[in-house]
Amino acid sequence: MSGTFPNISISTERLVLRPLDEDDVPALAEMMNDEQVGAWTSVPQPYTEEQARAWITEQAPAEREAGRGLTFAVTEFLTQRLVGVVQLAKTNWRIRSTELSYIIAPWARGEGYASEAALATAQWLLGDQKFERIELRTAADNTASQQVAQKIGCISEGVLRNACIARVRADDGTWNDVRTDYIVWSLLPEDLDGAGEQLADRDGFTSFPDWN
Repeated sequence: MSGTFPNISISTERLVLRPLDEDDVPALAEMMNDEQVGAWTSVPQPYTEEQARAWITEQAPAEREAGRGLTFAVTEFLTQRLVGVVQLAKTNWRIRSTELSYIIAPWARGEGYASEAALATAQWLLGDQKFERIELRTAADNTASQQVAQKIGCISEGVLRNACIARVRADDGTWNDVRTDYIVWSLLPEDLDGAGEQLADRDGFTSFPDWN
């Protein structure tokens, strides 16, 4: 059994989640070159505008069309400024499960944007799309990402020992790989009750199909 995620936009009180477009290239490249993104993700460092353009125009559309995942640009409703991305990957349509991850630009951190965007995505997946499981994996020392998982109602299922590769910057500016643990979280439909007061109600976001 396979499927494909629709091209949609999701609106919350402060954010619009929509497909990436080429106008996002400069902001996306700048965001991906952040120190924390380099440490906790596998994003190439340095990250060029050419790589950002390839992801937006080729890689992300291919992942969606193949049914493997979906990438949202997370933007401020009022300014339309790119504040981050939410990505779905490793989607299994038979068991209606997918893995969710998020990156927030350094200037936008501390505003609750990650939890707001992640919860809106989860409500859309578990509600409109009838998914049965969302999985998150956070590096053992990535406390900010773990706080987001907790805020949206995720349940910690355990630890995958030595399963994550993080990175640290050496004195000469290069990045070195270090092994650490993954904490595995899950979110099921029944876990959404009471999660994030601003979005707990199903009317807390609106989806717009066939975004162009």
